[in-house]
Amino acid sequence: MTPLILLAAERESAEVTDWAARIGWVVGLALFVALVYWLMREGWKWRGTLQSDLPALLTAPDEPGEAKLSMSGRYHGSTTAGQWLDRIVAHGLGTRSRVELTLTDAGLDVVRPGATDFFVPVGALREARLDKGIAGKVLTEGGLLVVTWEHGDKLLDSGFRSDRAAEHNEWVETLNQMINKTETEGAR
Repeated sequence: MTPLILLAAERESAEVTDWAARIGWVVGLALFVALVYWLMREGWKWRGTLQSDLPALLTAPDEPGEAKLSMSGRYHGSTTAGQWLDRIVAHGLGTRSRVELTLTDAGLDVVRPGATDFFVPVGALREARLDKGIAGKVLTEGGLLVVTWEHGDKLLDSGFRSDRAAEHNEWVETLNQMINKTETEGAR
C-alpha cells in the first residue's frame, strides 16, 4: 500500500513558478485590446472627417405649429439613403440615443437628450417606410421607422423605433401624405 500513496502524491499538480511569463501575457493582451479600441476610435473620427462636407444640422423654428404626431423611442442612426450600412457620423448623426419625435406642418423635429437635436423641414422629407435594419441595428421586418430626407446635396435615411411599435404605420402614412402634398403643391 505504501507505493500507492507515493504514486498519488506524485500526481499532485506542481506549483506555478513562472509568474513573469503569465504577467507578460496578461499585459500583452491588455495592450492588444487597447490598440484595437484606439484603432476603432480613430476610424470613427476619420469617417467624420470624410463626411465634413455635410452642412450643419437645422434647428426647429420658433413657431413650428401644432403637433400632428409625436412619439418617444430610440434613434438608431443615419445612413446614406439606400445604403443601410454606410453610417453617417458627422454632426452627431451616428450617435444612438433616446428620441422625442414631433411632426408638425413645418417638418419633423428630432429631440435627442444627450445628443444633437435636429429639424427636417417638410420640403426636405422624401419618404417614410418600415424596414428591418439600419447600420448596427437589425430588427424584425417592419420594426424600424426609416425616414429619408435631403440634407445639403445628400439623401439620408434616419432610423427610429417607437416605444410602441404599433405607431409606426400611422407615422409612415402621415409622413408620406405630407410628402405627396408638398410635391403636388410644388409642381403647380
